[in-house]
Amino acid sequence: MVGIVSYGFYIPTSRILTKDIAAVWEKDAGVIEGSLGVRQKAVAEVDEDSLTMAYEASQQALLMGNISPKDVGVIFVGSETHPYSVNPTSTILGEFLGVSNEYLAFDTQFACKAATGAMMAATGLMQSGFAKHALIAASDKATGKPHDALEYTAASASVAVVLGTERVALEIVDMLSFSSDTPDFWRREGIRYPSHGGRFSGKPSYFHHVTAASTAILEKTKKKPSDFAHAVFHMPNGKFPLQVASALGFDEKQIERSLIVGDLGNSYTASALMGLASVAEAARPGELIFFCSYGSGAGSDAYVFRVTKHIENVRLPFDVPAANSHTISYPQYLKQMGMIG
Repeated sequence: MVGIVSYGFYIPTSRILTKDIAAVWEKDAGVIEGSLGVRQKAVAEVDEDSLTMAYEASQQALLMGNISPKDVGVIFVGSETHPYSVNPTSTILGEFLGVSNEYLAFDTQFACKAATGAMMAATGLMQSGFAKHALIAASDKATGKPHDALEYTAASASVAVVLGTERVALEIVDMLSFSSDTPDFWRREGIRYPSHGGRFSGKPSYFHHVTAASTAILEKTKKKPSDFAHAVFHMPNGKFPLQVASALGFDEKQIERSLIVGDLGNSYTASALMGLASVAEAARPGELIFFCSYGSGAGSDAYVFRVTKHIENVRLPFDVPAANSHTISYPQYLKQMGMIG
Protein backbone atom coordinates (compact mmCIF):
# COMPACT_ATOMS: atom_id res chain seq x y z
CA MET A 1 0.00 0.00 0.00
CA VAL A 2 1.40 3.38 -1.07
CA GLY A 3 -0.28 6.66 -0.31
CA ILE A 4 -0.41 9.85 1.69
CA VAL A 5 0.63 9.22 5.29
CA SER A 6 0.27 12.85 6.39
CA TYR A 7 -0.33 16.29 4.97
CA GLY A 8 -0.06 19.95 5.82
CA PHE A 9 -1.13 23.25 4.36
CA TYR A 10 -0.44 26.93 4.76
CA ILE A 11 -2.66 29.84 3.76
CA PRO A 12 -1.52 33.44 4.39
CA THR A 13 -3.84 35.47 6.57
CA SER A 14 -4.18 38.46 4.21
CA ARG A 15 -7.21 38.58 1.90
CA ILE A 16 -8.21 41.01 -0.81
CA LEU A 17 -11.86 41.21 -1.74
CA THR A 18 -12.99 40.84 -5.33
CA LYS A 19 -15.11 43.96 -4.94
CA ASP A 20 -12.06 46.01 -3.92
CA ILE A 21 -10.11 44.96 -7.02
CA ALA A 22 -13.16 45.64 -9.19
CA ALA A 23 -13.61 49.10 -7.67
CA VAL A 24 -10.12 50.16 -8.74
CA TRP A 25 -10.96 49.38 -12.36
CA GLU A 26 -14.54 50.65 -12.11
CA LYS A 27 -15.98 47.21 -12.80
CA ASP A 28 -19.24 45.71 -11.54
CA ALA A 29 -18.17 43.52 -8.61
CA GLY A 30 -21.45 41.63 -8.64
CA VAL A 31 -20.96 40.56 -12.24
CA ILE A 32 -17.37 39.47 -11.61
CA GLU A 33 -18.24 37.55 -8.44
CA GLY A 34 -21.10 35.87 -10.26
CA SER A 35 -18.89 34.98 -13.22
CA LEU A 36 -15.93 33.65 -11.24
CA GLY A 37 -17.60 32.46 -8.05
CA VAL A 38 -14.84 34.13 -6.02
CA ARG A 39 -15.36 36.76 -3.31
CA GLN A 40 -11.77 37.06 -2.10
CA LYS A 41 -8.30 35.58 -2.47
CA ALA A 42 -5.36 34.85 -0.17
CA VAL A 43 -2.31 37.10 -0.50
CA ALA A 44 1.19 36.31 0.75
CA GLU A 45 2.98 38.82 2.95
CA VAL A 46 5.93 40.94 1.77
CA ASP A 47 8.39 38.54 3.40
CA GLU A 48 6.73 35.35 2.12
CA ASP A 49 7.33 33.43 -1.09
CA SER A 50 6.68 29.93 -2.42
CA LEU A 51 9.63 28.57 -0.42
CA THR A 52 8.62 29.94 2.97
CA MET A 53 5.03 28.79 2.46
CA ALA A 54 6.22 25.33 1.37
CA TYR A 55 8.26 25.17 4.56
CA GLU A 56 5.23 25.96 6.72
CA ALA A 57 3.11 23.30 5.01
CA SER A 58 5.91 20.71 5.00
CA GLN A 59 6.79 21.23 8.65
CA GLN A 60 3.14 20.69 9.55
CA ALA A 61 2.97 17.52 7.44
CA LEU A 62 6.03 16.02 9.13
CA LEU A 63 4.78 17.00 12.58
CA MET A 64 1.29 15.55 12.06
CA GLY A 65 2.73 12.30 10.73
CA ASN A 66 5.35 12.09 13.49
CA ILE A 67 7.93 11.70 10.72
CA SER A 68 11.60 12.41 11.27
CA PRO A 69 13.18 14.59 8.57
CA LYS A 70 15.96 11.98 8.46
CA ASP A 71 13.46 9.48 7.03
CA VAL A 72 12.64 11.70 4.04
CA GLY A 73 14.48 10.43 0.97
CA VAL A 74 12.69 12.43 -1.73
CA ILE A 75 11.73 16.11 -1.89
CA PHE A 76 9.85 17.50 -4.89
CA VAL A 77 8.52 21.06 -5.02
CA GLY A 78 5.98 22.02 -7.67
CA SER A 79 5.44 25.72 -8.39
CA GLU A 80 5.13 28.28 -11.15
CA THR A 81 6.66 30.96 -8.91
CA HIS A 82 9.92 29.44 -7.65
CA PRO A 83 11.98 32.15 -5.91
CA TYR A 84 14.98 31.41 -8.16
CA SER A 85 15.14 30.73 -11.89
CA VAL A 86 18.37 28.81 -11.29
CA ASN A 87 18.73 27.37 -7.77
CA PRO A 88 16.36 24.65 -6.58
CA THR A 89 13.64 25.35 -4.07
CA SER A 90 13.65 21.68 -3.04
CA THR A 91 17.19 21.65 -1.63
CA ILE A 92 16.66 24.87 0.34
CA LEU A 93 13.46 23.34 1.74
CA GLY A 94 15.37 20.20 2.70
CA GLU A 95 17.99 22.31 4.49
CA PHE A 96 15.31 24.26 6.36
CA LEU A 97 13.61 21.04 7.47
CA GLY A 98 16.83 19.36 8.60
CA VAL A 99 16.72 16.52 6.08
CA SER A 100 20.00 14.57 5.71
CA ASN A 101 22.00 14.93 2.49
CA GLU A 102 21.06 11.50 1.14
CA TYR A 103 17.86 12.46 -0.65
CA LEU A 104 16.65 13.03 -4.19
CA ALA A 105 15.49 16.58 -4.87
CA PHE A 106 14.18 18.48 -7.82
CA ASP A 107 11.68 21.19 -8.68
CA THR A 108 8.80 20.71 -11.08
CA GLN A 109 6.91 23.18 -13.24
CA PHE A 110 3.60 22.41 -14.95
CA ALA A 111 1.37 25.30 -13.92
CA CYS A 112 -1.23 24.14 -11.39
CA LYS A 113 -0.43 20.42 -11.65
CA ALA A 114 3.31 20.65 -11.03
CA ALA A 115 2.99 18.90 -7.68
CA THR A 116 0.39 16.27 -8.60
CA GLY A 117 2.64 15.13 -11.45
CA ALA A 118 5.57 15.02 -9.01
CA MET A 119 3.40 12.93 -6.69
CA MET A 120 3.04 10.33 -9.45
CA ALA A 121 6.81 10.12 -9.84
CA ALA A 122 7.25 9.85 -6.08
CA THR A 123 4.63 7.08 -5.90
CA GLY A 124 6.72 5.01 -8.28
CA LEU A 125 9.78 5.58 -6.12
CA MET A 126 7.86 4.47 -3.04
CA GLN A 127 6.66 1.33 -4.83
CA SER A 128 10.25 0.50 -5.77
CA GLY A 129 11.49 0.86 -2.20
CA PHE A 130 13.75 3.79 -3.13
CA ALA A 131 12.99 5.69 0.09
CA LYS A 132 10.95 5.43 3.25
CA HIS A 133 9.13 8.72 2.72
CA ALA A 134 8.72 11.28 -0.06
CA LEU A 135 7.75 14.90 0.57
CA ILE A 136 5.89 16.72 -2.19
CA ALA A 137 5.04 20.41 -1.80
CA ALA A 138 2.82 22.56 -4.00
CA SER A 139 3.37 26.25 -3.41
CA ASP A 140 2.77 29.53 -5.20
CA LYS A 141 2.77 33.26 -4.66
CA ALA A 142 0.78 33.87 -7.79
CA THR A 143 -0.68 36.97 -9.32
CA GLY A 144 -1.87 38.33 -12.63
CA LYS A 145 -1.14 41.51 -14.49
CA PRO A 146 -3.13 44.43 -13.02
CA HIS A 147 -6.51 44.76 -14.75
CA ASP A 148 -6.28 41.16 -16.03
CA ALA A 149 -8.88 38.49 -15.17
CA LEU A 150 -6.20 36.50 -13.32
CA GLU A 151 -5.87 39.33 -10.80
CA TYR A 152 -9.09 38.16 -9.17
CA THR A 153 -8.11 34.50 -8.75
CA ALA A 154 -4.31 33.99 -8.80
CA ALA A 155 -3.54 33.59 -5.11
CA SER A 156 -1.04 32.40 -2.50
CA ALA A 157 -0.89 29.17 -0.50
CA SER A 158 0.92 25.86 -0.11
CA VAL A 159 0.08 22.20 0.45
CA ALA A 160 2.52 19.43 1.37
CA VAL A 161 1.94 15.68 1.37
CA VAL A 162 4.18 12.91 2.65
CA LEU A 163 4.03 9.60 0.81
CA GLY A 164 4.93 6.29 2.37
CA THR A 165 3.95 2.64 2.73
CA GLU A 166 3.20 2.48 6.46
CA ARG A 167 0.28 4.08 8.34
CA VAL A 168 -1.16 5.27 5.04
CA ALA A 169 -4.11 7.64 5.54
CA LEU A 170 -5.11 8.04 1.88
CA GLU A 171 -4.22 4.97 -0.14
CA ILE A 172 -3.51 5.55 -3.83
CA VAL A 173 -5.75 2.96 -5.49
CA ASP A 174 -4.82 4.05 -9.01
CA MET A 175 -3.61 7.03 -11.01
CA LEU A 176 -3.06 8.21 -14.58
CA SER A 177 -2.18 11.33 -16.54
CA PHE A 178 -3.51 12.90 -19.75
CA SER A 179 -1.35 15.46 -21.58
CA SER A 180 -1.19 17.49 -24.78
CA ASP A 181 0.48 20.57 -26.24
CA THR A 182 -2.31 23.06 -25.47
CA PRO A 183 -0.70 26.35 -24.38
CA ASP A 184 -3.64 28.18 -22.84
CA PHE A 185 -1.47 29.85 -20.19
CA TRP A 186 2.22 30.74 -20.29
CA ARG A 187 4.97 33.04 -19.05
CA ARG A 188 8.22 33.38 -20.94
CA GLU A 189 11.59 33.71 -19.19
CA GLY A 190 12.11 37.26 -17.94
CA ILE A 191 8.45 38.24 -18.29
CA ARG A 192 6.85 39.19 -14.99
CA TYR A 193 3.21 38.40 -15.60
CA PRO A 194 1.63 35.31 -17.16
CA SER A 195 -0.46 35.46 -20.33
CA HIS A 196 -3.48 33.35 -21.13
CA GLY A 197 -5.81 32.50 -23.97
CA GLY A 198 -8.96 33.83 -22.32
CA ARG A 199 -11.94 31.74 -23.36
CA PHE A 200 -9.54 29.27 -24.95
CA SER A 201 -8.72 28.15 -21.40
CA GLY A 202 -12.16 26.57 -21.05
CA LYS A 203 -13.39 23.93 -23.49
CA PRO A 204 -10.19 22.92 -25.36
CA SER A 205 -8.00 23.18 -22.27
CA TYR A 206 -9.50 22.67 -18.82
CA PHE A 207 -12.63 20.75 -19.78
CA HIS A 208 -10.98 18.57 -22.43
CA HIS A 209 -8.12 17.41 -20.21
CA VAL A 210 -10.05 17.03 -16.95
CA THR A 211 -12.85 15.14 -18.71
CA ALA A 212 -10.44 12.87 -20.59
CA ALA A 213 -8.34 12.02 -17.54
CA SER A 214 -11.40 11.51 -15.32
CA THR A 215 -13.16 9.30 -17.84
CA ALA A 216 -10.03 7.24 -18.38
CA ILE A 217 -9.43 6.52 -14.69
CA LEU A 218 -13.09 5.64 -14.12
CA GLU A 219 -12.82 3.12 -16.94
CA LYS A 220 -9.45 1.84 -15.71
CA THR A 221 -10.68 1.26 -12.16
CA LYS A 222 -14.16 0.13 -13.27
CA LYS A 223 -15.69 2.73 -10.98
CA LYS A 224 -18.62 5.06 -11.49
CA PRO A 225 -19.21 8.49 -9.93
CA SER A 226 -21.70 7.12 -7.41
CA ASP A 227 -18.93 4.94 -5.89
CA PHE A 228 -17.21 8.03 -4.48
CA ALA A 229 -18.02 9.91 -1.30
CA HIS A 230 -16.02 12.96 -2.41
CA ALA A 231 -14.69 14.40 -5.65
CA VAL A 232 -12.00 17.05 -6.07
CA PHE A 233 -11.29 18.96 -9.28
CA HIS A 234 -8.89 21.78 -10.06
CA MET A 235 -10.51 25.12 -9.26
CA PRO A 236 -9.32 27.99 -11.47
CA ASN A 237 -12.63 29.60 -10.54
CA GLY A 238 -15.83 28.62 -8.79
CA LYS A 239 -17.76 27.48 -11.88
CA PHE A 240 -15.47 25.14 -13.82
CA PRO A 241 -15.35 22.34 -11.20
CA LEU A 242 -19.13 22.40 -10.84
CA GLN A 243 -19.62 22.17 -14.58
CA VAL A 244 -17.13 19.36 -15.19
CA ALA A 245 -18.35 17.38 -12.18
CA SER A 246 -21.93 17.56 -13.39
CA ALA A 247 -20.95 16.53 -16.91
CA LEU A 248 -19.11 13.49 -15.54
CA GLY A 249 -22.03 12.41 -13.37
CA PHE A 250 -20.96 13.64 -9.93
CA ASP A 251 -23.48 15.53 -7.82
CA GLU A 252 -22.97 18.70 -5.79
CA LYS A 253 -22.94 16.82 -2.49
CA GLN A 254 -19.86 14.88 -3.59
CA ILE A 255 -17.86 17.97 -4.49
CA GLU A 256 -19.21 20.56 -2.04
CA ARG A 257 -16.54 19.87 0.59
CA SER A 258 -13.75 20.48 -1.91
CA LEU A 259 -15.13 23.75 -3.27
CA ILE A 260 -12.71 26.06 -1.48
CA VAL A 261 -13.19 28.49 -4.36
CA GLY A 262 -16.87 28.26 -5.19
CA ASP A 263 -18.54 27.34 -1.91
CA LEU A 264 -16.43 29.37 0.47
CA GLY A 265 -15.80 32.11 -2.06
CA ASN A 266 -12.05 31.99 -1.42
CA SER A 267 -9.24 31.55 -3.92
CA TYR A 268 -6.15 29.66 -2.78
CA THR A 269 -3.27 28.53 -4.93
CA ALA A 270 -2.56 24.77 -5.17
CA SER A 271 -6.32 24.52 -5.34
CA ALA A 272 -6.71 20.83 -6.26
CA LEU A 273 -4.46 19.66 -3.42
CA MET A 274 -5.96 22.33 -1.16
CA GLY A 275 -9.36 20.88 -2.02
CA LEU A 276 -8.05 17.46 -1.02
CA ALA A 277 -6.90 18.91 2.31
CA SER A 278 -10.40 20.26 2.87
CA VAL A 279 -11.94 16.88 2.03
CA ALA A 280 -9.52 15.06 4.35
CA GLU A 281 -11.00 16.90 7.31
CA ALA A 282 -14.37 15.23 6.72
CA ALA A 283 -13.49 11.96 4.93
CA ARG A 284 -14.22 8.70 6.77
CA PRO A 285 -12.38 5.37 6.69
CA GLY A 286 -13.49 3.19 3.79
CA GLU A 287 -14.64 6.09 1.60
CA LEU A 288 -13.31 6.63 -1.90
CA ILE A 289 -12.12 10.06 -3.07
CA PHE A 290 -11.99 11.03 -6.72
CA PHE A 291 -9.29 13.58 -7.60
CA CYS A 292 -8.32 15.31 -10.85
CA SER A 293 -5.91 18.21 -11.20
CA TYR A 294 -5.26 20.42 -14.21
CA GLY A 295 -2.20 22.30 -15.38
CA SER A 296 -2.07 24.65 -18.34
CA GLY A 297 0.20 23.59 -21.12
CA ALA A 298 -1.67 21.19 -20.74
CA GLY A 299 -2.47 18.12 -18.68
CA SER A 300 -4.49 16.51 -15.92
CA ASP A 301 -3.52 13.98 -13.25
CA ALA A 302 -6.32 11.74 -11.99
CA TYR A 303 -6.24 9.71 -8.78
CA VAL A 304 -8.50 7.39 -6.86
CA PHE A 305 -7.84 7.50 -3.09
CA ARG A 306 -9.20 5.15 -0.44
CA VAL A 307 -9.48 6.58 3.07
CA THR A 308 -8.05 4.36 5.83
CA LYS A 309 -8.37 4.37 9.60
CA HIS A 310 -5.10 6.29 9.89
CA ILE A 311 -6.77 9.46 8.64
CA GLU A 312 -7.99 10.01 12.21
CA ASN A 313 -4.38 10.50 13.36
CA VAL A 314 -3.42 13.17 10.82
CA ARG A 315 -6.67 15.01 10.23
CA LEU A 316 -6.36 18.82 10.24
CA PRO A 317 -9.08 21.45 10.77
CA PHE A 318 -9.45 23.40 7.56
CA ASP A 319 -11.28 26.52 8.76
CA VAL A 320 -8.55 27.91 11.04
CA PRO A 321 -6.78 30.07 8.39
CA ALA A 322 -10.07 31.65 7.32
CA ALA A 323 -10.96 32.43 10.93
CA ASN A 324 -7.64 34.25 11.43
CA SER A 325 -7.74 36.19 8.15
CA HIS A 326 -7.93 39.93 7.62
CA THR A 327 -8.75 42.11 4.61
CA ILE A 328 -6.19 44.37 2.94
CA SER A 329 -6.57 47.29 0.51
CA TYR A 330 -5.59 47.22 -3.16
CA PRO A 331 -2.44 49.36 -2.60
CA GLN A 332 -1.39 47.03 0.22
CA TYR A 333 -1.97 44.07 -2.06
CA LEU A 334 0.34 45.60 -4.68
CA LYS A 335 2.98 46.16 -2.01
CA GLN A 336 2.79 42.62 -0.65
CA MET A 337 3.08 41.18 -4.14
CA GLY A 338 6.13 43.31 -4.86
CA MET A 339 4.51 45.40 -7.61
CA ILE A 340 5.19 48.66 -5.81
CA GLY A 341 7.78 49.62 -3.21
